[in-house]
Amino acid sequence: MTKKILIQFDIDSQPSSFDSVVAIDAGVDHLLRYEGIQVTNVTPLVHGAMFTRGGDDLKNTAIFIGGSDVGQAEKLLEACQQAFFGPVRVSLMLDANGCNTTASAAVVAAARHVNLDGARAVVLGGTGPVGRRVAQLLASDGADVVLTSRSLDRAQQAADQAATNASTDSTSAGSVSGGQAGSPGQTAEVLDGAAIVIACGAAGVELVDAATIQSLATLKVAIDLNAVPPAGIEGIAITDKAKEFGHGVGYGAIGVGGLKMKTHRAAIESLFTSNDKVLDAAEIYAIAKSIG
Repeated sequence: MTKKILIQFDIDSQPSSFDSVVAIDAGVDHLLRYEGIQVTNVTPLVHGAMFTRGGDDLKNTAIFIGGSDVGQAEKLLEACQQAFFGPVRVSLMLDANGCNTTASAAVVAAARHVNLDGARAVVLGGTGPVGRRVAQLLASDGADVVLTSRSLDRAQQAADQAATNASTDSTSAGSVSGGQAGSPGQTAEVLDGAAIVIACGAAGVELVDAATIQSLATLKVAIDLNAVPPAGIEGIAITDKAKEFGHGVGYGAIGVGGLKMKTHRAAIESLFTSNDKVLDAAEIYAIAKSIG
């Protein structure tokens, strides 16, 4: 029987041990790890993956793209696709810094408590890769999203990108707008009327205090993806999972981590069902929804 080979392309100086362990737990027979991969040196490696197997055996080779710089990883994904020749290709997955699996798990968790279609959602600290994807996925299922930053210009730029991606994913996408949350007053104003609040800010930065978030009468679910103290949403513990919080429930980073891990493993497993998959945000979100 043809062995399943996953080729791990990492843009950093050392391939992620986290991604390697998940790949092995997902049932990969052989894991080939490459570090320092860039757009300029990836094509020969892609061709090596493509031309060593043929026909139905091509589906048993796949490529995982990771690393700490999501923007560079996205360029690497595009370069891999450009190296293919028609049907002679292998499946690809991008989850640099856990961006897609984390965002997908968070949005699926929120949807357990709120019908996303028409819901008002706020993504605090949303200009990073996870925040942009959270906003995109929420909007793709019809939510009206406010993506915040201390800088309104940065927030609007990220919101525009998320809105464009959401409209590509869905014909009934909700809106994504930018909002400023540089002071407690601005944060309270932008949170007014929110049913969903997801904090995606930098590690160890509090984005909203407990009194403000718990005073929201409309709140159904609050999710804090920060795993480093202090919490991004004060009052949510890292292990909280659908725990009563204010007028709704709260999740911490580990609280959504179980679904993230299941999604990551399932996505890797799905790579070997055909040779033409490209798993990015929307595709990984669909996998997370199928798990629930």
